Amino acid sequence: MKITGIRATPVNIPLEAPMWWTGGYYPGTSKTIVEVFTDEGLTGLGEAPSTDAVDLISAMGEALKGKDPIDIAACERVCVPPWQIVQNTDDARVVKAFGAIEIALWDLRGKAWNEPLCNLLGGKVRDQIPFTEYFGFRPDREMSAEEVADYCVSMREVHGSTFFEGKLILGDPMLEVRTVKLLRERLGDEAMIRLDSNMQWSVTTARWVLREIEPFNVRNYEDPVATFEEMAQLRQHSIVPFSTHNPDLRRAVALGVPDYFVTNFAVLGGINRAIRFIGACEAMGVGFWCYSGDAGICTAAYLHVSAATHWIKEPSQSLFRWQVGDVIEGGPFRQRDNVVAVPNGPGLGVIIDQEALAHWARHYSDHGPLDHFFDPSSPGRHRRIPLH
Repeated sequence: MKITGIRATPVNIPLEAPMWWTGGYYPGTSKTIVEVFTDEGLTGLGEAPSTDAVDLISAMGEALKGKDPIDIAACERVCVPPWQIVQNTDDARVVKAFGAIEIALWDLRGKAWNEPLCNLLGGKVRDQIPFTEYFGFRPDREMSAEEVADYCVSMREVHGSTFFEGKLILGDPMLEVRTVKLLRERLGDEAMIRLDSNMQWSVTTARWVLREIEPFNVRNYEDPVATFEEMAQLRQHSIVPFSTHNPDLRRAVALGVPDYFVTNFAVLGGINRAIRFIGACEAMGVGFWCYSGDAGICTAAYLHVSAATHWIKEPSQSLFRWQVGDVIEGGPFRQRDNVVAVPNGPGLGVIIDQEALAHWARHYSDHGPLDHFFDPSSPGRHRRIPLH
């Protein structure tokens, strides 16, 4: 089997309503869908976490024409310079670009051998993969502690959800504490509550917030401050675990924080490098779970890797309930009783929905990438952190 070409398609995946995060409004996400075509009629599917790598993915596709897609290591040698040099240039596009292609190559390998990806990774250790519901402050939806709590209670009643994560980001520490207290009162002791601050607090404010929310059994707090060094300062004052999207394991081990990494496989360079990174985390006692807000393809990769990996024990993030669409048939994924089943088909086990792909590609073409940094109170200006 030989690669005959690669197509990179930028798409927008909006949420049903924007939510507030540290940068302003978060309206959804923009991704790049990768299709790797072969001379045997099989197509592998991949996904990049942003659209800035489209041209680079296309260029890599030209370089990979005629190559064996099963030989992933040889494909990486064609596309990616020495890893240490890539990191030294501080340009992550080449990593994300090949990472998206690499996911598609694993999908092709599974399709060629008629095996689901989890079997290629050693077999399942679990059939159902846990994910959190998401909550936050959303204009015209939930903008108070009571409305956020009502929303989470409704998710429990309708969908059996007891795992929750969210952003309580309006720059008001007292509002965050009040909301956490109300969530615990309304959801009960058994519910999991995790928070994601997106670096909104100063060390001083974060120290106060952590002290106030500690009695309410918060499972994890993601990026309460801007740096690992600041997290290390907070660790002296709080037992609440920390997580981050910045996958710097060496610094985490040296500083003793964060406790978990939460990231996208393409950011790590693909499935193979993700497996190795997770194994290194296991050796060093640092936890790992998966990112959120994908277009369906990367989510399928998360499901298979989580199914085959003992170390991913915590539920991964999920914006499933808020996504108005994605690019796979039958999508978006939706959890029931906190879990999503692993797809059974070969490779990633998902099929591209060409009509949906065209629709969200038109959305990107018409509107450009979704802007995560729009603040309606200060249009034309970007916020600065900390917010408080």
